[in-house]
Amino acid sequence: MSDIKNGKKEAKALERAGKSSLQKRNLQKFLSNRMAVIGATILFIMIMAAIFAPLLTPYDPSYINMSEKGLPPGPEHLLGTDRTGRDIFARILYGGRLSILIGVVSALGATLLGTILGCIAGYYGGTVDKILVAFGELFSVFPQYLLILLFVGLAGQSTANLFIIFIATGWTGMMRIVRSRILSLKQEPYIESCRANGIKGFSVMFHHMLPNCLGPVIVNATLAVAGYILAEAGLSYLGMGVPSTAVTWGNIINGAKRLDIIQTMPALWLAPGLSIALFVLSINFFGDGLRDVLDPTSI
Repeated sequence: MSDIKNGKKEAKALERAGKSSLQKRNLQKFLSNRMAVIGATILFIMIMAAIFAPLLTPYDPSYINMSEKGLPPGPEHLLGTDRTGRDIFARILYGGRLSILIGVVSALGATLLGTILGCIAGYYGGTVDKILVAFGELFSVFPQYLLILLFVGLAGQSTANLFIIFIATGWTGMMRIVRSRILSLKQEPYIESCRANGIKGFSVMFHHMLPNCLGPVIVNATLAVAGYILAEAGLSYLGMGVPSTAVTWGNIINGAKRLDIIQTMPALWLAPGLSIALFVLSINFFGDGLRDVLDPTSI
């Protein structure tokens, strides 16, 4: 009896040692990718700056002060003020909150929906698979921006509507990735063993098969954040994104569409434009680093 207990303890110790060794190798692989580390560092700084915006600036991003309109960059207003006297630096910090939130929530929602439907389509196959694939192809036929503009025109501008349309139109790519992976995993012997032991389908899908799909899922979800931030900025610039009263990077650029503002107040469009570009580049570098770490075929 004691030999059996000792054997179990040794097995658990070996399992923990193997996981620890794998985590160390993955961490070393990520840290060896200089661009991924730079991207992760910039992402961390930008997210922290948005979260702790009240500590970095005393100004309200929506406060209108006509006596200070159009001020150039200076000690009191680091990036100057816009044509209504609002501090541009404060608007960049607070605007990052909503822009990043839209990107993260939309990516998580689309990833979750696509992953669930991909698991169901790949595992059950047959009629269920055909219906879900046809449904996904139906969404893919129409350009995503066309669907977004149509939905916003019908439902109106709001952050909630933007979440809904991004999630509703963004799940198809993730479903294809997960479905193809599940189709290949179905042939593995351990899946046949699970079925033979009477384990239910949903348990097989989400406890035994899905963990082996998490690598590409995490990477694509990370990269999708950048896409949704760009989509929000583009829609807000066109006046079709979140309401103009909400502070986002896209809405800040939207306020600089006039030619005279572009010429006389470059900070009003340069600052949010550079913020978007820097965040998107950083998350792409970070996603590439994650792909190298989570790809089992990479050395």
